[in-house]
Amino acid sequence: MLSASIAGILLLPAASLGVEAVDPAARIGPGNPELGRIKADDSRCLECHGIEGMSGDARIPNHAGQFAAYLIKQLRDFQSGARHHEVMNLMAEDLSAGDMADIAAYFASLPVMSGPRIGDFPEAEKLFERGDAGRNIPACAGCHGNDGKGGRDEHGVYPLIAGQNRVYLHSQLTGWKHEGRSNSPDAVMNKIAGALRDDEIDALANYLSGR
Repeated sequence: MLSASIAGILLLPAASLGVEAVDPAARIGPGNPELGRIKADDSRCLECHGIEGMSGDARIPNHAGQFAAYLIKQLRDFQSGARHHEVMNLMAEDLSAGDMADIAAYFASLPVMSGPRIGDFPEAEKLFERGDAGRNIPACAGCHGNDGKGGRDEHGVYPLIAGQNRVYLHSQLTGWKHEGRSNSPDAVMNKIAGALRDDEIDALANYLSGR
């Protein structure tokens, strides 16, 4: 079963949940974007994620405009082993808390990612906006915002997912479904993705990448 906090948001629009847009300063957080640009270059982050935070490899996530708090959490999880990736576990190994904050601030300061629309995906749009109460699938918009650009509420910050690379989105949803990734609070993403069919994962990845 989903936790009470998640079950309570089934089929509700984001505006009903107190999820709100985050102003630029809050998105960037306490880090220094200018130092972060230098550190991101020195740490070779830009080789994969792009100088402008837009990856040239669809398997690698865009970071442009992503919330610094979210990026910091992922770096901490790579460092601790709570999230597994053979490259990122090594890349995060020697980063200090200050390094993480600055690098995350740099990516967060960039123009928010966007991607080309590749078609219409009505079933994915319905899942995104309304979820499926019969299968305990909450609306994606409930946490990630009506536009998929993320937001925050009393529970924390939710990452932007609109405009993310399609192949990366697909791989992460598949990872959540099959327990290859398990670092979301209360394993909520494992529960949600576990209820999705493979064709729905395909459709959601295509839909979100073009928003």
